Amino acid sequence: MIRQSILIVEDDEDIRELVSYNLLKEGYQVAGVSSGEEALAAIEAKPPDLILLDLMLPGLDGLKVCRKLKGDPRTESLPIVMLTAKGEESDVVAGLNLGADDYISKPFSPKVLLARVQAVLRRASDAEDREEDLSNGEEISLRDLTIHPGRHEVFARGKRIDLTATEFKLLQLLARRPGWVFTRQQILDGVHGDNYAVTDRAVDVQVVGLRRKLGRCGDSIETVRGVGYRFKE
Repeated sequence: MIRQSILIVEDDEDIRELVSYNLLKEGYQVAGVSSGEEALAAIEAKPPDLILLDLMLPGLDGLKVCRKLKGDPRTESLPIVMLTAKGEESDVVAGLNLGADDYISKPFSPKVLLARVQAVLRRASDAEDREEDLSNGEEISLRDLTIHPGRHEVFARGKRIDLTATEFKLLQLLARRPGWVFTRQQILDGVHGDNYAVTDRAVDVQVVGLRRKLGRCGDSIETVRGVGYRFKE
């Protein structure tokens, strides 16, 4: 059986060694770096199955690393779990809005860390199966908006729109069933998989970002007060 690989990006050597020790005991392949620049170089050389990414890094911080990875088609699907000492919701939401898959606030217990890692890797595997099914789907054309599942492309009023993997999944989920109201939890489950440990606020931020990128076509995504969102029929 091929062991899954995890890259730890953490500038605190004690934390990096503690995390590495616990992951190695569980049978994972583990590598560690102490800066954002080293992380990008390591990922370029050999992409891991999952990245544990500290937000507070010297030089290129964790949010910038996340933005670069999620903005590159070659690495946008890599699962990222943020490690952060920051307790502010805005920092967590910012990372999740960039496409991070989960977060763990320091200090954390090794058991919680392992459970989160296993859950994200499981969701990533399930997501690959869903992506394969969706990529074989038909083109969606609605209200000056065209979505090509197989090519992972979106055109709004004839202009190509660059979306993150999370934004693309969100748009595709809503557009496949115009008029259908999705709750925030249904959106989280549909985009990220079951048991995604974030607040509803993350969905709201992602919808705002998606609308902004779509321009006038973004008006097709309606807010249903007290419930969630839908794509206009």
